Amino acid sequence: MSGRVLTPLDVTKIRKDFPLLITPFHGKPMHYLDSAVSGQMPNAVIERMAHYQRFEHTNVHRGVSTLSQEATDRFEEAREKVRAFLHAPSAKQIIWTRGATEALNLVAQSWGRANIKEGDEILLSAMEHHSNIVPWQMLAAEKGASIKVIPMDDRGVLDLDALKTLLTPSVKVLGITHVSNVLGTVNPVKEIIAHAHAQGVVVVVDGAQAVPHLPVDVVDLDADFYAFSGHKLSGPTGIGVLYGKKELLEAMPPWQGGGSMILSVSWEKTTYMGIPGKFEAGTPPIAEAIGLGAAIDYLNAIGLDRIAEHEHALLEYATQELDKIDGLRIIGTAPGKASVLSFVLEGIHPHDVGSILDHEGVVVRAGHHCAQPVMKRFNIPATTRASFAYFNGQEDIDALVAAIRQVKDIFGADSSNSAEEPS
Repeated sequence: MSGRVLTPLDVTKIRKDFPLLITPFHGKPMHYLDSAVSGQMPNAVIERMAHYQRFEHTNVHRGVSTLSQEATDRFEEAREKVRAFLHAPSAKQIIWTRGATEALNLVAQSWGRANIKEGDEILLSAMEHHSNIVPWQMLAAEKGASIKVIPMDDRGVLDLDALKTLLTPSVKVLGITHVSNVLGTVNPVKEIIAHAHAQGVVVVVDGAQAVPHLPVDVVDLDADFYAFSGHKLSGPTGIGVLYGKKELLEAMPPWQGGGSMILSVSWEKTTYMGIPGKFEAGTPPIAEAIGLGAAIDYLNAIGLDRIAEHEHALLEYATQELDKIDGLRIIGTAPGKASVLSFVLEGIHPHDVGSILDHEGVVVRAGHHCAQPVMKRFNIPATTRASFAYFNGQEDIDALVAAIRQVKDIFGADSSNSAEEPS
C-alpha cells in the first residue's frame, strides 16, 4: 500500500447497494456472514445484467447485425476487465468457464490428459477444495498416475520443507489453493510456485477464495494456471475464469467440441480456433460475463486495498470475541489469514449451531465445506464457518457472538450431540 492513508469503508452506505442485506430475515436484521460460499451482488451488477437481458440480448461472435456486434463488444469488454483485474498480459489468456470447478476440470482434462502418463505424480495440498482434488483423482485413475499430498500443521499452515522433499522428478503438476475456504489460510503461492518451477513442475492455482479479498497479479505470482468463480466476487453464479500462460494454452487440445470454437468443419477434418475461442464451445454465459465485469468495476471503485484492510480488521475483532467463548475452538489459526473463521462448539454439532444462528438472522455455513480431507485432518465431522466481506461491520460480528452464546444457553454446558456425517 506504499504508505497510503486508507479511508475507512462506509459500511452503512455500502449495504444500501445490496437489496438482500437491507431486507429483514426471520423478522430480524440480516447479518450475512457467508461470503465464502457466495458473495452478494450489488444493485450495479443486477441492473447491468438486466439491462443486457432487456435491451442487448442476442448471441455473440455470430452474425453481422448491429445488436450482435454490440453484444460481442460488451462481452469482450468484460474479458478485458478480468484481464486487468488479474494483471494478465493478454485477454486471449482469459477463458470463460461456468466457475472455478469447471476451470480446474478444463486444465485436468486438457493439459492433464496430454501431459500426465503412467507413473507420474500429481502433488496437491492438504487443504484443497474438492474441485482441486476430484478432477486430479479422475485423471490419475485414467492414466495410472499417483497423488501425493503436502501436509499442514495444527494451525493450518503448509509444511514447505515437506513440499521441497515431495517435489521429485516424478511430479508433473502441483495443485494449490491460494486461500483455504475452510481455514482462511493465505498460502505463500509465489514462493510455492518458485519451488515447483525450479523442478519443472506446472502449477495450477485455485484462486476462488483469494480474488474477493486481496489483489492478484498472475504475472508476479508466475502462475501457470489461475482459476476463480464470479459469484465469490460479488458477481453472478454460472461464470468463472481460467487464466493460463499463453504457451500452455496454445499447446492444449480443446476439451469440448461444437459451435464457436472452430474455424472450419468438414466430414474429414475440423480446424479449431486459437485461444481463447477453442476452449469456449457453444453459446457462452453472456449476461453472466457482463455481470462479472460490472462486479469488478464495483470492487475497483471501492478499492481492493481498502477492502483487504477492512476485512482484516473484522477478522481480528471476530477472532478476539470468539476466543472469549468457553468451549469454542477456532479451526485454522495461521498467522496469515483471509476473513474466514471456522469453529466448533464442544458437544454441539455444527448443523445445530448453523440452524439456530439462522433463526437469529445470522447466515453462516455449516458442514464440511467441500473439503472433507481437511475435516479428517482435524478429526472433526464439520465446522460452522463465518466469512466476512466489505459490506459487513462490527454489528454483524456482535450479532454472531450473541447468537453463539444463545446456542450455548439452549444446549446447556453438558449437552452432547451426535456427530453424524455432514453433507
